[in-house]
Amino acid sequence: MNNSQSKYDVIIIGAGAAGLMAAICAGKRSKKTLLIEHSNKIGEKIRISGGGRCNFTNLHASYNNYICQNPHFVKSALAGYTQYDFIKLVESYKINYHEKTLGQLFCDGSSKQIINMLLDQCQQHGVEIKLNCHVSAISKGDYFEINSNEASFISDSLIIASGGLSIPQIGASDFGYRIAKKFGLKIVPTRPALVPLIVSESERQLFTQLSGISNFSLVNHKKAKFLENILFTHKGLSGPAILQISSYLEKFNGEEIIINLLPNIDLKKQFIIDKNNKQTPANYLKPYLTNRLIDTFFSNSDFNKSITDLKKETLLEIADRMHNFKVLISGNEGYQKAEVTAGGVDTNFLSSKTMACKNLPNLFFVGEVVDVTGWLGGYNFQWAWSSGFAAGNNC
Repeated sequence: MNNSQSKYDVIIIGAGAAGLMAAICAGKRSKKTLLIEHSNKIGEKIRISGGGRCNFTNLHASYNNYICQNPHFVKSALAGYTQYDFIKLVESYKINYHEKTLGQLFCDGSSKQIINMLLDQCQQHGVEIKLNCHVSAISKGDYFEINSNEASFISDSLIIASGGLSIPQIGASDFGYRIAKKFGLKIVPTRPALVPLIVSESERQLFTQLSGISNFSLVNHKKAKFLENILFTHKGLSGPAILQISSYLEKFNGEEIIINLLPNIDLKKQFIIDKNNKQTPANYLKPYLTNRLIDTFFSNSDFNKSITDLKKETLLEIADRMHNFKVLISGNEGYQKAEVTAGGVDTNFLSSKTMACKNLPNLFFVGEVVDVTGWLGGYNFQWAWSSGFAAGNNC
């Protein structure tokens, strides 16, 4: 240590959700805390999330809503700081909120209310924040030494909360992964998650015709299934159910998903019950599907006959097409459109209780940089709060 270096108990790199929570918790423990952010804004992902209203947690958050190579890893942190703990903090600031669907909680007003709440907590607990501070090197001797464009800092503990690769337009980078590798940690290969999907060229024309149509559907890939809206796009598919299933695709190119376009009825049974119906299958399905979907799927002239005039095999074929619409995926829309990054710092190298490195107990990794990916709907923010809390209380 030289006289020009500022000394801290803990330095946190990354002023997103996880970094802010870690800083608050460290500050509460009277730790001299520095929070470093390379951009000129705090909590950009918080600001843009939920259409500007921040889907800050989910009432149903549990370890079952996360993808991780070690599915038990998230249990301890989630139990240590639950969705109800964060809701209590929100309520203490008199921030009004509502449940949208499936336990998703949004601010009635603006996501800036959440950012201001976290900044106020930082201020209350003496956290120093440096914006536009670009870290160029990190080394470890008696202390962690952090060199930046602004100055050189040293600290007893270091928390990496620098996020993943998703949404590079707001400053995402591979910084956290590079630091992890430098200190001997393994990285689970990263990929875009909660991301729109691109279909194969052979199917593209069909999807272009249907672009803009939303449909309540059940989407399956292997053992994963999600029942929510899908959205047809010029390139393929988006919408909540598609974003959810995308996190379970590992290669994307050549993988298949199966969509049940009519999850609330059993078309095979309905056709048997209504075998004497004089309507065409297209007219029969009008209460359930949009006209454009029907016109696209029933352009075949054979389907213009009435249900009573169609062979059983043809009716079963129609039912199968509606309930088991197979889509071959050729790719995804990349990190620019991905809400989060799957993969990251291998959890086998971290303590599930403290988020500290097992081989270097004063180095912590929290939030999206870790190989923990939540479902759509506030789960990733909850992981940020919970993991940040664990590190901030143990640094």
